Amino acid sequence: MTQKNQFGPNGWTPENLSALHGKTYLITGANTGAGFQATRILLSKGANVVMLNRNPSKSVLAITKLKDEFGSGANVSFITLDLADLTSVRTACTEILIKVPQINALICNGAIAQVEQQQFTADGFESQLGVNHYGHFLLCGLLFERINTSKGRIVVVSSEGHKMGLKTIQFEDMNWDKNYNANKVYSQSKLAQMMFAYELQSKVKAADKNVEVYVCHPGASNTSLIRETASFATRLSWSFMVKLGVAQSAEKGAYPEVMCAAQSNLKQHAYYGPTGFLNFGGPVGECKLESFVLDKKVLTKLWTLSEQQTAFKWQL
Repeated sequence: MTQKNQFGPNGWTPENLSALHGKTYLITGANTGAGFQATRILLSKGANVVMLNRNPSKSVLAITKLKDEFGSGANVSFITLDLADLTSVRTACTEILIKVPQINALICNGAIAQVEQQQFTADGFESQLGVNHYGHFLLCGLLFERINTSKGRIVVVSSEGHKMGLKTIQFEDMNWDKNYNANKVYSQSKLAQMMFAYELQSKVKAADKNVEVYVCHPGASNTSLIRETASFATRLSWSFMVKLGVAQSAEKGAYPEVMCAAQSNLKQHAYYGPTGFLNFGGPVGECKLESFVLDKKVLTKLWTLSEQQTAFKWQL
């Protein structure tokens, strides 16, 4: 089920954006895939983009490509940040707060998916939950006051995969030591991201802060999200989807996050992304927000646990 598309039958496209000169956007996982394409779109509108990437050499290559396309004066740079290591997140945020005086939007795009065998982050978290949720939870918290001062936004890039698992959080075994399943764990990590965002919306409103929080999904997009850590069956089925044209381009997969970062007149208490068949692709607009995502008891418990696990107390 989708809502009536406020952008018309063709949905949102970058043509809806005005110039973004003087505005600064931070994007995690921006040297490939949808994050790279989001960077391209924002640069094309004159924005300043700071990529937050784990791999410095890939970041340099990405910037070279972008400056080849947009000219040597393109306002793009990178800061090394590894979402799988909370120490790295803290170090990166210290650098960001020194170098980036204004944050118009922080786009939480970076992610890992379908990790076949259980793996752990540097802090001992199950890898998908650690990277997708805990890393971003801390990042957003450490940068929140700068975003608030800038009257900026936080954009959480989730996935339709949030509907495919338990549809709640497995609090009794967050690392899934007893029943690890790549698909269900990925689903929980993306659900956790959404629950964080909607709980943050409530806290921002109660504290009368100046931060807007949006949630979106990229649909089925041809990116490098399905990596060598996924099972052979998963990689094979994904390659068929790409060959059959079911998966849309990475550029179109970037549309929802760019829209949420820069488009005016959006609803915060909403879920945006492609609205076509199974939300794989199609016009970008508002999608159905499932009730289980908004379970207040789970949202509150997850927030408290996340503060404990990341050793960070939000000042809200």
